[in-house]
Amino acid sequence: MTLSILSLNLWHDAGPYGDRAVRIREWIDRLDPDLIAFQEALRAPAWDQVAELLEQRPYHRDFVCAAQMRRSGTTLDEAEFGNAVASRWPIADREELRLPDGGDAETRSALSVTVDSPFGRVGLTCTHLNWKFRHGVIRERQVVAVCDLALRRRPQTGFPPLLAGDFNAEPESAEIRYVTGLQSLSGRSVSLLDAWRMAGDGGDGITWSNRNDYARRALEPDRRIDYVFAGFPRRDGVGRIESCRVVCDDRRDGIWPSDHFGVYAELRTQALTGAEGEWGISGGDDVHEF
Repeated sequence: MTLSILSLNLWHDAGPYGDRAVRIREWIDRLDPDLIAFQEALRAPAWDQVAELLEQRPYHRDFVCAAQMRRSGTTLDEAEFGNAVASRWPIADREELRLPDGGDAETRSALSVTVDSPFGRVGLTCTHLNWKFRHGVIRERQVVAVCDLALRRRPQTGFPPLLAGDFNAEPESAEIRYVTGLQSLSGRSVSLLDAWRMAGDGGDGITWSNRNDYARRALEPDRRIDYVFAGFPRRDGVGRIESCRVVCDDRRDGIWPSDHFGVYAELRTQALTGAEGEWGISGGDDVHEF
């Protein structure tokens, strides 16, 4: 048995959104994820994008605003632009965080929730970092803050913490190297596992691709900038990353689901037994038994 999580930047309501929404719903139905981390979601008094996308699908939802996105005279007047989570199981508690910014109009946030799953409490943090190439120093401050949030709120027993979203940074960047324990920032260090690195298909895992007509218009290089991270699995194997793949990455009748591709990961929810558990594995506190 596994826990499945999808991370997807929705590209708010840009492009042929009505057609894109159909494609997004198709992918959600195909994957049937237990948890979803959305970025660039919109919520307004007259319209809730995530509620509409999910329709009658059995998900509990939450949202955090990152910035205002007003369009006077439309249903998006006084709209909020931010991150959202959807969970198959009830959301027991939540915390939102405004991330450090550069003092300009670009502001970002993170949303951390605790979910009551059948196999214990699960902590999921969803975020979206600054997008400009030159904003590496801002993203560095942001990842320190968001990792602190995710790790502080991890359940004391049960599943390892999950962190997902659009980080706008490549695996070799200081920002992602910090998340995965490969370098320190501001005298701090953490270590989460990159689901694609642990259980991808060995490819490049590109999520911002010039194959995608919507992304190609930005004249930017192909990059892997969307991630699912997880804490180290428990000693009995619970939380081990079993698989990871790039999703929402197809065009049909000229329509892509979004300008980003998504990331979908599955993590083990049952203890290893028999021969599976003979060798011992990493513990939740980075304890190795080899």
